[in-house]
Amino acid sequence: MRRRQRRLARPHASPPQLAPQPCPFPVRPVTKRRKVIVHIATSADGYIARSDGDLEWLTSRPAPKGFYGMNAFMRAVDTKVLGRKTYEVSLRMGAEFDSQGRTIVFSRRPPPADAPSGVEFVKDAIGPFVSRLRERPGKDIWLMGGGEIIASFLDAQAIDEFVISVAPVFIGDGIRLIAPRHRHVPLDLHAIDRFEDGVVQLHYRVPKQPSTAREPL
Repeated sequence: MRRRQRRLARPHASPPQLAPQPCPFPVRPVTKRRKVIVHIATSADGYIARSDGDLEWLTSRPAPKGFYGMNAFMRAVDTKVLGRKTYEVSLRMGAEFDSQGRTIVFSRRPPPADAPSGVEFVKDAIGPFVSRLRERPGKDIWLMGGGEIIASFLDAQAIDEFVISVAPVFIGDGIRLIAPRHRHVPLDLHAIDRFEDGVVQLHYRVPKQPSTAREPL
């Protein structure tokens, strides 16, 4: 009887290992794109303050735990941007601007002599300035207000998101969230949060659109 002989497969020889070659081009680390976010409160009729900057209608409300997500938001930003009027009103209300974060005030007037060391006054064109700001490493950027600077940033397509906390109160008149100009800016609704005290928080994303309004000089 003939016996079949089993042929054992020989292991394949491993291909030679090539030493890694250095990349001939400089490789930049992938970094998160910094977003410009308007995080702000309004009355139910769309005002962010009374005409004299008064916020009693808002500050008199009891602050809930987490302050409508503001505490978490503050940890995600390291740069504040605001207009001159909002800066001066904030100082009168007792706000402090220190050197722990970067504060940028857009103003056509010269900076005051007593400006804190951590506050920068600029009058650059918004689009190029924000492009340079995004290129620098850091966290997101908080566009605080007021209505004129928000409108200018929006018309320059320099805003990525709006987080608007709507308080359940009408105040009749005052400073609008966005200064009125002819524009058409569709928004993408990202989230809605409702709080026990009646505040509704709307989170919008701003898709890029063809520019229809000119940035003011």
